[in-house]
Parts: sequence; structure tokens; C-alpha cells
Amino acid sequence: MDRTEIIRIVNDFLIEELEIDAEKLKDDALLKEDLKIDSLDFVDIAVIVEKHFKIKIKPEDMKGVKTLAQFYDYVESKMA
Repeated sequence: MDRTEIIRIVNDFLIEELEIDAEKLKDDALLKEDLKIDSLDFVDIAVIVEKHFKIKIKPEDMKGVKTLAQFYDYVESKMA
């Protein structure tokens, strides 16, 4: 699976399940501040990512992930 597919799946979830406006989904968007993703949303995101990508998200790995691009990078690196 390539980065384009990762972005599509993550963005589709953010739009459909968390009702985030598609126009806000830019690489430099801050997850908490710009997209208003809270800790409960992160749990939902982790479940979806684990289901679709067959990877395990560790909370300690997510501490440095601040932007949407960094999240895509994280998922992509776990899939490598």
C-alpha cells in the first residue's frame, strides 16, 4: 500500500466518522489545534488504522506526532 492510499483511507475516516471538513485536511494541519482531534478521537483513529493497515499504534509513539503529515509518515513507517 502506498502513501496515496494511506492518505485516502485516513482522510475518508476523518471526514466520515469525525465530521472534519475536507478542506482542513492539509499536511501541515495540527491534529489537536486545527482538526480538534481529542483523546477519544485518537482511540477511534487507532482502531481504524489498526483494522485497515494491520499495524499496532503505540501511544508513546504518537507523542511526537503533531501534524497530519506526521501521522501519515507514522503509518507509512509502521507499514514498511
